[in-house]
Amino acid sequence: MRRLPLLLAAALTAAVLGLAGPPNASASAPPDNVVAATGDQPYASYWYPNTLLNWDPATDPDARFNRSRVPLQPRVADPALKANAGARAGEGKVVSLVSFAPTSNNPSQGSPDPRYYAFGHWQYVDTLVFWGGSAGEGLILAPNPTVIDAAHRNGVKVYGTVFFPPTAYGGQLQWVRDFVQKSGTRYPVADKLAQVARYYGFDGWFINQETGGGDSTLATEMRNALRYARSLGPVDFMWYDAMTESGSVNWQNALTSANDSFLQEGSLRTSDSMFLNFNWSTSGLDSSRTLARSLGRGEYELFAGVDTEADGYDTSVSWDALFPPGRPHTASLGLYRPEWTHNSSTDRADSYAREARYWDGANGDPSDTTTTSSWKGIATYVAESSPVTAKPFVTSFDAGQGDFYHSGGVRVSSSGWNNLSLQDVPPTYRWLVQSTGTKLKPSYDFTDAYEGGSALRLTGPLDAVNTVRLYQTRLPVAADTKLSVVLKTPSAGPTHLKAAVSFTDSPTTFTTLDLGSTTTAGWERRTLDLSAYAGRTVAQLGLQTTGTAASYDIKVGQLALYDGVVDAPAAPAAPTVLGTTDSGATSKSLRLAWTASATGAVHHYEVYRRNPDGSRTFLGATPNDSNFVPRLDRVGAETTTTLDVEAVSTEFGRSPAASTTVAWSATTDTNLALNRPATASGQCNADESAPKAVNGSVSGGTTDKWCTLTTSKWLEVDLGASRTLNRFVVKHAAAGGESATWNTRDFTVQVRDSATAPWTTAVTVTGNTAATTTHPVSLTARYVRLVITKPTQTTDPAARIYEFEAWGS
Repeated sequence: MRRLPLLLAAALTAAVLGLAGPPNASASAPPDNVVAATGDQPYASYWYPNTLLNWDPATDPDARFNRSRVPLQPRVADPALKANAGARAGEGKVVSLVSFAPTSNNPSQGSPDPRYYAFGHWQYVDTLVFWGGSAGEGLILAPNPTVIDAAHRNGVKVYGTVFFPPTAYGGQLQWVRDFVQKSGTRYPVADKLAQVARYYGFDGWFINQETGGGDSTLATEMRNALRYARSLGPVDFMWYDAMTESGSVNWQNALTSANDSFLQEGSLRTSDSMFLNFNWSTSGLDSSRTLARSLGRGEYELFAGVDTEADGYDTSVSWDALFPPGRPHTASLGLYRPEWTHNSSTDRADSYAREARYWDGANGDPSDTTTTSSWKGIATYVAESSPVTAKPFVTSFDAGQGDFYHSGGVRVSSSGWNNLSLQDVPPTYRWLVQSTGTKLKPSYDFTDAYEGGSALRLTGPLDAVNTVRLYQTRLPVAADTKLSVVLKTPSAGPTHLKAAVSFTDSPTTFTTLDLGSTTTAGWERRTLDLSAYAGRTVAQLGLQTTGTAASYDIKVGQLALYDGVVDAPAAPAAPTVLGTTDSGATSKSLRLAWTASATGAVHHYEVYRRNPDGSRTFLGATPNDSNFVPRLDRVGAETTTTLDVEAVSTEFGRSPAASTTVAWSATTDTNLALNRPATASGQCNADESAPKAVNGSVSGGTTDKWCTLTTSKWLEVDLGASRTLNRFVVKHAAAGGESATWNTRDFTVQVRDSATAPWTTAVTVTGNTAATTTHPVSLTARYVRLVITKPTQTTDPAARIYEFEAWGS
């Protein structure tokens, strides 16, 4: 009996994430001069085999927003610097199959929701598979650029997914035949797979063929198509152990004579690697290694699957069979759905704690993974790798998500967000503190930041020297190399902090440079001259504390190593609004593009709006040359809004801004539901009644909402007269500060003109995760009703609505 195979897990994913709807027949990428007609949200691309044939970068308005601009970085792994004595470098690799969002409606460039799986343990992963696909939407899923950007910045390859489900879950054998169709000597779908990967900037495809009913001829054509696709290069392919050489679907849980030709057939290389189904055994892995070697392939091209979707680090795994103690690894590791750490969590802190347990072990220390649990943590077996191999290296400890956005220590947005394109390379060691006394606690701090939405924080009683190892590196020191640290103390005074640097000629010995005292309670920069170490190569970057303090607390907002002065790139040119979509007279979404900076190495571009008072508000950022702005609000009666785009260099110097404007119509609208009579199906408590959802407030605490536990859940508002409406806005649980897992998942908005007229559905939403949702309409109505069919992201039965707004005139 095989354990949960990928087919069932994918089908369950479709059910859990609400995957439904027609396929996106146009999901590719336009050249940079194509103008979008609207300012609607762009989404990641997905197709069926035949709809993929229609993909053209010149006609898909979403495609330019789906391009990654971050190249794959090289990595190093010095065995002398591995955290865990039992971990092995250069042996078994790790592939991680992750579903970041549903197949459809997956935003291309992040979203305003700060509750997101912002994966931060890239140092243990070699390849990430962007998992998804469903019979009801599309089988071929391209990764969105935020994931590619973050992975490439960490030296991790990214694969898209091709998923052929079993017939029990909607699979059709014709789709497999469509995939291998030929035109002369060509395989047109394979041509498109290579084109998509090259254009979007990712590295390969995971092929999961679980549709039954095939024969040996179809299986042969599948192998031929894969070999043809590989010849187009450079595109990798990973094959999942399901379809066999006979054409039937029969999971081998090993490399056997029934499936080995999908890896290697004589002198012909079919795929680059194989993901073995979950029910592998010690003998099966041993025989797989022997067979792989006999084919001229390596055992580390075989990935033994471990399904953690349901139980996470409570999953039972035969670790000694895969990673035998004191002996070389038998095969590589294939992790299925490690985002369990996020999906099972109650809030962001819990998500980070679970991720640390999953990867670093029970003690939050990759050097000490001792535990009575069978799950020791991936750090027990696999040594860390680091992409920090070239200057400049700058980290602001930005996790790629936050509740605000800071630029140079100044808050430029108070809105929540996620965008992995902005994630800095996370520390190699999470966390590795050496001390003869009480160890300080490092953490990501989401209450403050110098750049982005988070910073590094060190807290605890300081009673001995603490050396915090952060990054393994390979950075040569020149005569003009500098080390810069931005830090903040609760009040002016001694920092008790030193920068700690080791060199490759003695990689475990740290040289320290004192950071002195602060003169304020704000962010301060210390720039240290490393010219005395010219000719040597930095092997580690860290921090060291000295002295004593009953309650030590310091924040580090940036750590940088660079040559010369901080360079600023040239300004981007010709910012252009490609299209706008009004969600009312006072707000709109828009698509913006520009010409990349002509000179200078750009890390990313930032988009701001100029405010009437002279300040600026951050709207978004991307390494790309186009950006989607999900919401631009009109301030007062302004007739135009100026947008600035500025380039931020890899050393975090900033260019002058390039500007464009957005015009507003002369009319204004109002929230017609504000303080109007409201009734509901029920209420959880006396102070959580229907009027709380139309009082104009979300900041009054957890009772500033309408809540109900009734089986039928509805909220109705009488606008007093028939009014012209242009949008509804619903503010869910997280808008009021509660857990994002309580945001309403499925709901409709209904309208009618009189108390006796039938209700008409104006808005239908499934699979929502956002804290605030906006729903443009064009209609007239007196009565509006919010009907909730699935109140939360979990099984929690309570509906929680902080505001239900009906905008119009």
